[in-house]
Amino acid sequence: MKMQMVGLSEEQRLIWQTCREFLDEVVLPYIRQNRDREWLAPPQERTPVELLHAVDQLGLRTLGVPEKYGGIRFDAQAQTFAIIAEELARGDSGFADIVCQNWKVSVLLSACAPQHLQAEWFDRFMEDPTFLMAHALTEPRGASDRWLPYNVPEAGMHTRATYKDGYWILNGRKQFISNGYGAKLYVVYANTNPNAGIMDGTSSFLVPQGTPGFFIGSIHEKMGSRLMNNAELVFEDCRIPEDHLLVKDVALRQAGVYFRPGKILQAAKALGVGVAAFEDTVTYVQQHVQGGRPLIKHQIVAAALADMAIKLETVRAFTRYAARALDEGAEDTDQLCLMAKVYSSEAVFDICRRAMELHGGMGVMREVGIERHFRDAAIFLHMDGTNDIHRFKIIKAMFAETAGTYAGPELVTVS
Repeated sequence: MKMQMVGLSEEQRLIWQTCREFLDEVVLPYIRQNRDREWLAPPQERTPVELLHAVDQLGLRTLGVPEKYGGIRFDAQAQTFAIIAEELARGDSGFADIVCQNWKVSVLLSACAPQHLQAEWFDRFMEDPTFLMAHALTEPRGASDRWLPYNVPEAGMHTRATYKDGYWILNGRKQFISNGYGAKLYVVYANTNPNAGIMDGTSSFLVPQGTPGFFIGSIHEKMGSRLMNNAELVFEDCRIPEDHLLVKDVALRQAGVYFRPGKILQAAKALGVGVAAFEDTVTYVQQHVQGGRPLIKHQIVAAALADMAIKLETVRAFTRYAARALDEGAEDTDQLCLMAKVYSSEAVFDICRRAMELHGGMGVMREVGIERHFRDAAIFLHMDGTNDIHRFKIIKAMFAETAGTYAGPELVTVS
């Protein structure tokens, strides 16, 4: 199911064509030849290093890096990112996660890191195709709910950073961190003012791999997107040089540069998984005979395929629309990015469920492969914020003055 070219610039058409050929000729053959890697390889060996080298040679690994450090600047960055992310996820959702995470962190660093740190770390990133970056916000006792937003101290980070003798000392834990195992550079959020609300007491820091007091905890074994390692991070008196502070106290107020394109990328990656499930299903129903005729000639199957195709095109149109709003700085960008993520993840989950059903009993068998798309689709319902929390945020963005507000700390009566 090829992407529609309507509304794309000539540059975007060429990028899409390049990406599609790369997926068909490099990524998909690799995934087929290594189909058991996601289950049999230990996390330490699961990252598809060969694909990282290949995507680096194509120039797609380093998107988001400023031009002066060797990156590429697009006039319509969010829209172009969405085109590429869709194709990468059509090959493998976990691989797309790895690459897209690097893009998002690069954009964040270009917006808030001091120039000497940008020069140091972007140079290292450009030189090493296996260089991964991670964004560490989620904690064991606080995740999507921190973005409702409730700007109060009791909603603050449990990870704390205190300043002493020219260093910031970090203590705490993070979990569900994409690229958490294997990254060489982390953006870490911590509470630096316990008396302020979360939006005014949270700072961000640049933490390199191997910093004393920084450890990798458990590696989370997800049901889908398994080629991307997701891990717990532990900080025990971790000493960070003073100049590695990125944003003091108001880091979450400035994090929109990371989260807005993140929603577009989530929508686009989900779309790529849906396209893969649809294409695999179309192949199956045209080759498999049931009731004396190919499955596609049964009306109920044809109708199901039509519904799947309609949803995919709707997801693509909505994702492009939200991406354009982001590129143009529209007033309703926040709610549109959130809406695109919610709609795409739920529509694609339904598409992948239907794809499994059209495979009959074979749909749940690993050897067929359609179940992988279903597992990957399930991840998007919870990734980069849960959909229920996103719905709350959508209404907050639309009706800021009257939408639900924080109810205050829980009152506990001790007898």
